[in-house]
Amino acid sequence: MAVGWRAALATVEVWTGIEVKALRKAKRMSIEAFAAHLGISDRMVSKWESRGADITPRPVNQAALDTSLAASGPEVHERFVRLTGTSDAVLSDQRAETEHALPRQHQITHPGDGKRMALVEAGVFLAGPEKRPIWLPDFYIDVFPVTNSDFSRFVAATGHPAPRHWPKGKCPDSLFDHPVVFVTWHDATAYALWAGKVLPTSQQWEKAARGPRGDAHPWGDQPTPAKCNSRESGIGRTTPVSRFHSGVSAYGVYDLCGNTWEWCSDESEPGRRELKAGAFTSPFARATPSAFNDADATMFDDDTGFRCCFVEGQPA
Repeated sequence: MAVGWRAALATVEVWTGIEVKALRKAKRMSIEAFAAHLGISDRMVSKWESRGADITPRPVNQAALDTSLAASGPEVHERFVRLTGTSDAVLSDQRAETEHALPRQHQITHPGDGKRMALVEAGVFLAGPEKRPIWLPDFYIDVFPVTNSDFSRFVAATGHPAPRHWPKGKCPDSLFDHPVVFVTWHDATAYALWAGKVLPTSQQWEKAARGPRGDAHPWGDQPTPAKCNSRESGIGRTTPVSRFHSGVSAYGVYDLCGNTWEWCSDESEPGRRELKAGAFTSPFARATPSAFNDADATMFDDDTGFRCCFVEGQPA
């Protein structure tokens, strides 16, 4: 699969109602859809847009808007810059990357399962609690964990057994956008093979979560449980994979902290495989991307899922 483009990104120093409206229009979303996308009320969006430059959203909403813009494709960025015109709030990608030293985001749609994947560019990253410098080549990783909807297409195409929590083997509509669970390492590997991908190594997974600088969490070094679905959230179940906009990594990847544990390809000892991410059942401290966890490859539970990886030129 050849990929030739690089997305030119814009960032916003301080969001006002002007930039909010421009982003909504750039994403071609209604006020109701945009509000649901951000996880806020449509009244709030209407208020921001009506007051324009006279209102500044709260920091938590600023972060959600940052994430929404960063995760958008190049066509949205281009429309957003045109709609904001010469707004002093908007920075070019070159200036923003110089100031914040964050990776440039670039995403593709994989032809195997149609999922969005983010490029994690080759280079050194700081791994583990001790921040060891490790070099990894380019790879792509799923922006979102494999959902029940994704897995249902795999089940329909291959006849693979459905997860045990699907009534009569059918995925409930209410869980379509939740990460699939009750999958063993072997189930995850079978899906990856069907999709033309592989499970990520623990180092690939960790770099996607921590960025090249070895941040403690996907969003930075601040311990902020509200940015993910861990035990502290009190939700007590999986959540839609796109819910925690302010918790994405520097590469625009979601749910790398909390929601569900995710299988990796590494064998920690015979018959056991590594897990990353923590889960809604785990305390926030266990969701640290550098933390080690493993389980028997035949284990399946209501808090364990996976995502896939892809390396150009490498067979699945």
